[in-house]
Amino acid sequence: MPDVRVWRNSSFSYSNGECVEVAVLGDGTVGLRDSKDPGGPVLTLTRGELRAFLEGAKAGEFDDLV
Repeated sequence: MPDVRVWRNSSFSYSNGECVEVAVLGDGTVGLRDSKDPGGPVLTLTRGELRAFLEGAKAGEFDDLV
């Protein structure tokens, strides 16, 4: 398990625990994981990669996926 400061999720997350958690990892990258499987795999992104994804999501680039 990578060195983690704090795992957190959105205040918009469902109370059934089905959400994505994020954390800044010890090397400065950002980790994403499934809250139902905290010991499972962690997707690691650079801050630039996460920023690009979030900007795309805000711009509606992924709206066709939901």
